[in-house]
Amino acid sequence: MTMTDPISDLMTRIRNAQLAKHDRLDIPASKLKTEMCRVLKQEGFIENYRLVEAEPQSAIRVYLRYSDDGIPAIEHMARVSKPGRRVYRGVDDLPEVRNGLGVGIISTSHGLLTDREARERRVGGEFLCELW
Repeated sequence: MTMTDPISDLMTRIRNAQLAKHDRLDIPASKLKTEMCRVLKQEGFIENYRLVEAEPQSAIRVYLRYSDDGIPAIEHMARVSKPGRRVYRGVDDLPEVRNGLGVGIISTSHGLLTDREARERRVGGEFLCELW
């Protein structure tokens, strides 16, 4: 079976692992998922991630982040652009997620960027997801 939406799969796996209070999870690796994890770590939503080489497919080990009270760092995660309905935004049309408190992840010609970075670099692209 082929996966039609790897980003939704990644988000669902993270959401499920947080609900189960897991410290870490393994997801099948791809360049896109690795880049998503890089952005999540950069923005402080996950503790860390690393590539685990294996046959037949490598995996990404994601270390989840919780507060001292055990509350997950990612409170909300939603897919904006979906395979059935792609959402593209020019740099001037990029929405501020939660008035700048949340993060939007945009796929641009410069790679995956947060909405803030995309505005700084003056590039638009596919608005993949938003989280806070």
